[in-house]
Amino acid sequence: MVVTSHPAASKVGAQVWRQGGNAVDAAVAIQFSLNVTEPMMSGIGGGGFMIVYNQKSGDISIVDSRERAPAGAEPDMFLDEKGEPIPFRERHTHGNAVGVPGTLKGLETALDRWGTKPLSDLIQPAIRLADNGVKVNGVLADAIEENQWKLSGTATKEVFLPGGEPLQEGDRLVQRDLANTFRQIATQGADALYRGEIGEAIAETVQAYGGSMTVDDLARYQVTWDKPIRGTYKGYEIAGMPPPSSGGITVLQILKLLEEKNVGSYDSLSWEKYHLLAEANHLAYADRGAYIGDPEFVNVPQQGLLHPDYIRERAAGISMDRANPDVEPGDPWKYQEKEEPSPTVEQKDPKPIGQTTHFTVADRWGNLVSYTTTIEQVFGSGIMAPGTGIMLNNELTDFDATPGGPNEVQPGKRPMSSMSPTIVLKDGQPILTVGSPGGPTIINSIYQTILNVLEYDMELKQAIEEPRIYTSQYPTIRWEEGIAKEVQQAMEAKGHQFESSPRPIGNVQAIRIDPNTGLYHGAADSTREGMAIGIGGRR
Repeated sequence: MVVTSHPAASKVGAQVWRQGGNAVDAAVAIQFSLNVTEPMMSGIGGGGFMIVYNQKSGDISIVDSRERAPAGAEPDMFLDEKGEPIPFRERHTHGNAVGVPGTLKGLETALDRWGTKPLSDLIQPAIRLADNGVKVNGVLADAIEENQWKLSGTATKEVFLPGGEPLQEGDRLVQRDLANTFRQIATQGADALYRGEIGEAIAETVQAYGGSMTVDDLARYQVTWDKPIRGTYKGYEIAGMPPPSSGGITVLQILKLLEEKNVGSYDSLSWEKYHLLAEANHLAYADRGAYIGDPEFVNVPQQGLLHPDYIRERAAGISMDRANPDVEPGDPWKYQEKEEPSPTVEQKDPKPIGQTTHFTVADRWGNLVSYTTTIEQVFGSGIMAPGTGIMLNNELTDFDATPGGPNEVQPGKRPMSSMSPTIVLKDGQPILTVGSPGGPTIINSIYQTILNVLEYDMELKQAIEEPRIYTSQYPTIRWEEGIAKEVQQAMEAKGHQFESSPRPIGNVQAIRIDPNTGLYHGAADSTREGMAIGIGGRR
């Protein structure tokens, strides 16, 4: 089973199955293809998190290819001369925003460990798509239209604004520079970027836009192998992303708070359920902003944040009578063993919600991959290294602009992320893979989908399409169509405030595994042109 947000990428994954490849082989081919079909969302100019379940060993491993700050990065580089954060629109298109990309190194690393096909073969479908062109769908056309201001000032204009006009739905997007870059990678491997001419072009371009990245920064880049953070919800085990992602901890913390408040006793579309979701969100996001950063640089109270006594302490602050207007971070350090607290700094710097892409695959042997990759904002920094076709990320704006806290900028450091590729298990066997794009909303898409499957026993497609909410702090709630007016009114009477109109939240791709038959059930979120393809069984 393969589930992606674009039909062409799903078909590439299915073709890898037909040629005998495994889950990691398919994941590599899919990511290269998504670089072509969704160039505004992810690619080798960015980074990501891959979570892999190995059926033979039963192990779950993580390939962390998150971008890193270059050696020249400084803690105050996103502040103006008055010490105030530079406006996001300005700072995310500056060379300082570009992190050392990790996706290509992550793909090669995963393939070396688990793959059965050479990278030179798996990149060929993406080369053909880039050379021949792909039809522009509505999602890409809208992204180009909305980001003309960002694309018109760099090498990207030749690709997405030919003749000065944005590509329209139904047009053909041809990316011959990217195809040639992929050909170099096919023959030279990841060294073509990290130690070759492609990397030289990237470093030179970043410096031309005011950044400090050098070829040495690229040559030093390394992925990390990590173990998932694990927790439970009503007897199910949830394996998610550890720091520097905030995803795994925050998803688990919210689910544990909801379990403590017995959320399943309320109807799935009731005001009571959505009220509990909102209040749990506010508590967990307050902790997220205060305590999570790159564990190579700061202490993160992972044990404390998920300690049963701490969960009970935080849950006691949730009332069904009103929304809490004064949520503050808790003190998980008193439940943490032998670690010194890292400092915290309040951030008053609202940023627009970024986007990315997620896909998931399951092979005939029972191996699973859940993979989220990103260039952060739509079209990342808007910067393309001329002649390469590579869109460069703006991932360093995921660091806090105001220094001093656990997520401040430091050389070599990885910024906090929300990406949350997740695997759910029962009695040691995986039953669900799930992930989503959406910046900080990712966490909401993941835990609400899990809740709909485990607590409300929904079929997978229904669980994905059930209307979601997102709120990180009191009182504003972003919401999807389907939440009744009377539900909103009941919540507003408690102090919540709904946005004036609904907006999509995330784009979930998931696979459910029947524990009795082993049959895969795949489903793609309807907010993009997603497709699930199954081979050797029912689709």
